[in-house]
Amino acid sequence: MDTPPFSTLIRTASQDAHTEAESSSFMSDMLGGKLGVDAYARYTEQLWFVYRALEAGAESLRDHPVAGPFIQPELMRSTALERDLAHLRGPSWQEGLVALPATRAYAERVEECVREWPAGYVAHHYTRYLGDLSGGQIIRDRAEKTWGFARKGDGVRFYVFDEITNPAAFKRGYRELLDGVAADDLEKQRIVAECKRAFALNTAVFHALGEEFPLSA
Repeated sequence: MDTPPFSTLIRTASQDAHTEAESSSFMSDMLGGKLGVDAYARYTEQLWFVYRALEAGAESLRDHPVAGPFIQPELMRSTALERDLAHLRGPSWQEGLVALPATRAYAERVEECVREWPAGYVAHHYTRYLGDLSGGQIIRDRAEKTWGFARKGDGVRFYVFDEITNPAAFKRGYRELLDGVAADDLEKQRIVAECKRAFALNTAVFHALGEEFPLSA
């Protein structure tokens, strides 16, 4: 029996974890318009810590045989996040900015992969950026409607990929990169396992945010 393409393996293996992350009570409440803009701003702050970890080390991986092909400037989100945070929190948004313990654990795992296991970095790259390109558009649309942000403007720029004119074609190309990844079967299994870990780390952030913003009964 033919082995499915790696992009299929990685997608199916992370499907359950992906569903759990998307259906967390915090995300459901936020997208359902039950939480104020402060919850959205707090979520955006946590994203900043994760993307800083993803992108600060990206340049050092550019020539790596496994991770290198995935380092694509048109995906980078840190600048857009900072612009959103300046809009949400004001020009001094970095003052008093605190990562939740779950966010810190997530960012530290990404940094560890950058330093010690670039193939594992690919798992985090995939779970974040492909998610942003896909499900992230739902979040953008809901945020614009719920809190009155300008369409694709300040407050939701994180979800706007100006340099990717055809997201469907880009995702196709990304899947081709995954299918051609320079790793043996054992390493691919480890990358799939790291994908599951990435989703679990992300879900832990949602749970922590849910505790910080509980809906009053």
